[in-house]
Amino acid sequence: MQVTVAHSPAPRQVKEVMLDLPEGATVAEALQATGWPVQTWQGLDVGIWGRKAHLDTRLQPLDRVEVYRPLRVDPKVARRERFGRQGARAAGLFARRRPGGKPGY
Repeated sequence: MQVTVAHSPAPRQVKEVMLDLPEGATVAEALQATGWPVQTWQGLDVGIWGRKAHLDTRLQPLDRVEVYRPLRVDPKVARRERFGRQGARAAGLFARRRPGGKPGY
């Protein structure tokens, strides 16, 4: 069965490997088959097609195993700061208001 393993060691860099594994292989076996050093994925979260998974999860054909880096900034905080820098008039619903339109539309 074919499986893809993807990992992004840094922003805008993606390592992707196609593997041919036996039926019933687990996420841990797929990560070991990549040949990447254990410290590359040890202690990081993994998922299958964007959904969090455990290392003992059985894989299906054509699954995409993803190794996730930890977040450097909380997305909610980043959005709040970005909104504060842009100001209320330049972001969200108020950015492209029709001339003569009601506020927020």
